Amino acid sequence: MSQLSAERCFLSDGQNLVTEDVTVVEGDVATISCRVKNSDDSVIQLLNPNRQTIYFRDFRPLKDSRFQLVNFSNSELRVSLTNVSISDEGRYFCQLYTDPPQEIYTTITVLVPPRNLVIDIQKEIAVEGEEIELNCTAMASRPATTIRWFKGNKELTGKSEVEQWSDMYTVTSQLLLKVGREDDGVPVICLVDHPAVKDLQTQRYLEVMYKPQVRVSQNYPVQGLTREGEPLELTCAAFGKPQPTDMRWLRVDDEMPQHVVVSGSNLLISNLNKTDNGTYRCEASNAVGKSHADYMLFVYDTTATTEPAVHGFTQLPNSAEELDYGDLSGTRVLLNASTEALPTVQLSNASVALHPDSRAGEEGSIRSVDHAVVGGVVAVVVFAMLCLLIILGRYFARHKGTYFTHEAKGADDAADADTAIINAEGGQNNSEEKKEYFI
Repeated sequence: MSQLSAERCFLSDGQNLVTEDVTVVEGDVATISCRVKNSDDSVIQLLNPNRQTIYFRDFRPLKDSRFQLVNFSNSELRVSLTNVSISDEGRYFCQLYTDPPQEIYTTITVLVPPRNLVIDIQKEIAVEGEEIELNCTAMASRPATTIRWFKGNKELTGKSEVEQWSDMYTVTSQLLLKVGREDDGVPVICLVDHPAVKDLQTQRYLEVMYKPQVRVSQNYPVQGLTREGEPLELTCAAFGKPQPTDMRWLRVDDEMPQHVVVSGSNLLISNLNKTDNGTYRCEASNAVGKSHADYMLFVYDTTATTEPAVHGFTQLPNSAEELDYGDLSGTRVLLNASTEALPTVQLSNASVALHPDSRAGEEGSIRSVDHAVVGGVVAVVVFAMLCLLIILGRYFARHKGTYFTHEAKGADDAADADTAIINAEGGQNNSEEKKEYFI
């Protein structure tokens, strides 16, 4: 029996009448108690909300067998009501036949738990990156329920709507969820908070399809260098939902050597040579999409003893979205233990830029310095020539003008033309007076 009560009392001269409010779940048993303190053997009776007598002392005039006498004495009348329904809600009156009569009421409140809890999912099978809609409905409860969402152990926030039908409430909560590959097989739980029920919940398991995850592993040589004349064996593994059905090997930016043997997910080169250098890619696809992983091969001389600066596997995402799911967790780049140069990986769709040796960076720096020095010298020479041109231009501008000779000095003071000619000729005959001044 599930019942809550709150005491209510009636005080009078020398006596008091006590009872409690009752809260009960539909279908359970409610117990109504009318108690008298400082009793003087007065008669106690219990009435229903229609003020019909249920019990008078220990006698039951009402023909409702659900009411049963639990206890009767001069100080208490206790009655049980089985199989409580909503129609039983209301005020019940305890009366004490004194002078004047005393009366007090108790209220029965009936709780109704949700009759049905259902999760409706928009798409039974979703693709990674999609946003799906889930709806959880709690029907015919009283009072209205509170719905909570969980994905695994993480609580999510939904949007609820309440509809009232007569004295009942139906609550529907909507959840919008963007799914990823990590959500495949994870339960989504709809949990109800209601005073009439505990731990009422239902759940649906998510089914998410996603692109393949591709990994390349080196079977032989297990460790060390890939030397000329030795074999190389690679294996490609791909996992997705649905499971990849198409898997193939190719050589990036070049044709696959004829002596390379591809058998399913395995690639075998029985006798390595320098022409085999390059990037070998394993591609896998399913109904959702296509992914790949790369292996960069560098073949060393048979006498080489140092591990390569750049050699091994790279696993690249096909899109920025795949970074959210940890597609780079399988990325491996085998580096030379004796070098300090670190690989620089550019996350592009199909390329990885790596610096195999720190000396390449030093040579690039030296070339940059040489270019800077040459450029500086050229700039100084050009500046000096411009300055020289400016100085010469100003010099010639200052000395440009008309200069005079004294060849016709006598003609300036002649009274007429004949005299001027005679004076000019005379001036010409006197060669000592012919002087020119140049500045």
